[in-house]
Amino acid sequence: MSDATLVYDDDCGFCTWWADFIGERSDLEIVGFSELDADLLARLPDDYESCSHLVTEDTVYSCGESIETALTHMELGKPARPLVSFLRQFEDYERVRERAYRQVADNRSKWGKVMSKRPPARRNNPD
Repeated sequence: MSDATLVYDDDCGFCTWWADFIGERSDLEIVGFSELDADLLARLPDDYESCSHLVTEDTVYSCGESIETALTHMELGKPARPLVSFLRQFEDYERVRERAYRQVADNRSKWGKVMSKRPPARRNNPD
């Protein structure tokens, strides 16, 4: 079992799809915003609801870096770890990664038409 936790917006069907996808293919613990305990919440930035986060013992990765790191925890993504480590040396890569993350995150409703799963927060409380 990993000592890392992926924190995501569990009120978003697109986000839930990705969290489940990553969770089924890695040993990451998956925790939605609605399930945060005080210890985990204390480690997150004040504006934590603006994007996903990957929390490890030593650090918190946010937004694009959190998804990038989560994907490299999957068996399929492990071979990409050296490439990701190399690319992280470059500021331009970081800008591109975060811009891509923000572009997808800002259009979750559109992406959710293609990839979506009923959010846990709504599974037991249908609208």
